[in-house]
Amino acid sequence: MNSMLSKAALDFFIAFGVVFGGSMLAGIGSVFLFMPPAAIMVKTASQLKIWALVAAVGGSIDPMRVIESNIIEGHLSPVAQQIGFMICAFLGAHMGTELIRWLCKGAV
Repeated sequence: MNSMLSKAALDFFIAFGVVFGGSMLAGIGSVFLFMPPAAIMVKTASQLKIWALVAAVGGSIDPMRVIESNIIEGHLSPVAQQIGFMICAFLGAHMGTELIRWLCKGAV
């Protein structure tokens, strides 16, 4: 159980970091290109959200294979666990996106 919570927390923070870090770096890059940083950061955050989810769970195909093979065999515990990891990663990516929107609220 402890390793499951650790994996879920890591998935959350990896997805959060991908969105937040990528958006912040896009904002820095937009300053050098004379573009509006806040608009670029919000756009980048929304575009990175799905990729952060994919990066956090370890690829787009492997988790689906785990779900498929365990459903076919009738093992629902690993399926629920994998879906839980995906939910944690989604929450991290969503919170990163919302934080960027909140930071850029007055500028956009």
